[in-house]
Amino acid sequence: MQQLTLTEANVERLFGIKDENLRYLEERLGVTVSARGSAVSVSGDERGEQIAARLLASFDKLLSSGGLVGKDEYRTGVRVLEEDLDIDLVEFFLDAGIPDTLKRLVVPRNLNQRLFIQAVCKHDYVFAVGPAGTGKTYLAVAMAAAELLDKRVRRIVLARPAVEAGERLGFLPGDMVEKINPYLRPVYDALYDILGYEKVTKMIERQAIEIAPLAFMRGRTLNDAFIILDEAQNTTHEQMKMFLTRMGFHSKTVITGDITQTDLPAGQVSGLVEALEILQGTPDLSFISFTHRDVVRHRLVQEVVDRYERWEARRGRNGRR
Repeated sequence: MQQLTLTEANVERLFGIKDENLRYLEERLGVTVSARGSAVSVSGDERGEQIAARLLASFDKLLSSGGLVGKDEYRTGVRVLEEDLDIDLVEFFLDAGIPDTLKRLVVPRNLNQRLFIQAVCKHDYVFAVGPAGTGKTYLAVAMAAAELLDKRVRRIVLARPAVEAGERLGFLPGDMVEKINPYLRPVYDALYDILGYEKVTKMIERQAIEIAPLAFMRGRTLNDAFIILDEAQNTTHEQMKMFLTRMGFHSKTVITGDITQTDLPAGQVSGLVEALEILQGTPDLSFISFTHRDVVRHRLVQEVVDRYERWEARRGRNGRR
């Protein structure tokens, strides 16, 4: 059993409405949390006890340091401590290395998201590789928006390869903008969510934000820009080499992709896979690898997935496929 005494002034905010945060810990970690005033005891399996006690103690300090604690912080905190019980959660949520503007736009939901944000703050070239749903594109767009709002760059340039799922632009209706827009929709969605539709529209009109197919990058040098290449696993060798040489002075470049989901013709090697091999170990370049554990889902979606996985595991054990 783990026992701790919390700051009395923080108890109500720590526990939540009708102790909903404590109930979440019990359900998520399989522990029992008992509270009498500011005195709390946690019982259950050793790992669950340690995570729950560490989280409550850390969030007590976080509130006393002026931080915020709510449902999202509890879910993120549990996920982070499951990965590394020794992590300093107060530092995680109050990271002084992350610009205040970025903190207002997005909060990292796991360790790799935090490492990604820190890498972009420190390095001019960052590769972020991992499965869909890990927040690579969203975080990259949020960081680009923060840099633009803080006037550290003059524009955001977002590019994507135009060849996906076997389709070719020539067979699609409309002019080039109309052809490419469906491929760039995830980037638009992230921008609208972070900055709002009206602000994004105005920024695009004055060319503070440029969203274009990768082919449009050829022959350019991009100064004072935050450049993002999304879905980079669908680049060829030539396209990746071309893109990596577009960065000019006072710029940052972020390359995101999932090397397990390429839409290139059979037998063609991904430019992203090659770049990871060629550039590994290069000074001042950073490489962040996300895994399926980093996938961030809505709480109910995660619950649905978890229940299906448990059900399928039971059927598998019982031989009923």
